[in-house]
Amino acid sequence: MRKVVIVEDETAAAVNLRSMLLNINPDTEVVAVLESVEESIEFFSKRVDADVVFMDIHLADGDSFRIFKSVDVDIPIIFTTAYDEYALEAFKVNSIDYLLKPFKEDDLQRALDKLQRLTAAERSAERERIDKMVEEDGSGALKTLLVRYKDKIIPVDMSSVAFFYTFAERVTLTTLDGVTYPVDKTLEALGQQLSSEDFFRANRQFIVARRAVKDIAVWFGSRLALNLTLETPERIIISKARVPDFKLWLQSVHRG
Repeated sequence: MRKVVIVEDETAAAVNLRSMLLNINPDTEVVAVLESVEESIEFFSKRVDADVVFMDIHLADGDSFRIFKSVDVDIPIIFTTAYDEYALEAFKVNSIDYLLKPFKEDDLQRALDKLQRLTAAERSAERERIDKMVEEDGSGALKTLLVRYKDKIIPVDMSSVAFFYTFAERVTLTTLDGVTYPVDKTLEALGQQLSSEDFFRANRQFIVARRAVKDIAVWFGSRLALNLTLETPERIIISKARVPDFKLWLQSVHRG
């Protein structure tokens, strides 16, 4: 693997990857470093002479899966990502390589060795699986989230989540059985990725799961106090302005 394309919007990460590649093989030629979906679409719309593409999933202007919806990339892909929902899917598929940030030179070497061993048939299967992931990505709903726990990374299914909570710029999720994990996403980002049928942004501190809703109390000032099936760090208050949306959400999902 001598000719490489890097799709990465973090300069430090791109520089670090280039350095590791050169340490592994001094003859490595980085053909291009692309920082956005739009730039990548334009680049790959032309004939590209490269052996492998290292592609971050989340770029400044959107998920890199959008690239595959616009152009056909025949070059083998090694995705890089920071423990999110797409990584879990990749771990289930031997013929697609992921590097989970932060990765080391040994991890990079193993990925390159694995890609080198792939047969033409296996690379074709890789292409088909990427296409499938692109199609599934169009549904938008986050199904699994990878979280850090001590020295491990654990997949958490969204069906087991009771609520997300933010305090002092720290976001956590708590499962229905009361286990809490740190989350490396803002509530704003989660709100865009979670199923709108299953989750509701109650206020600035909470996103709640429908399955965790126990009952609702009328609160002062035409607000609502939401009680879940487990204790929460603070009372969940839904503002007067949000009450109609909340009621509509709760009624619509119950009808479904």
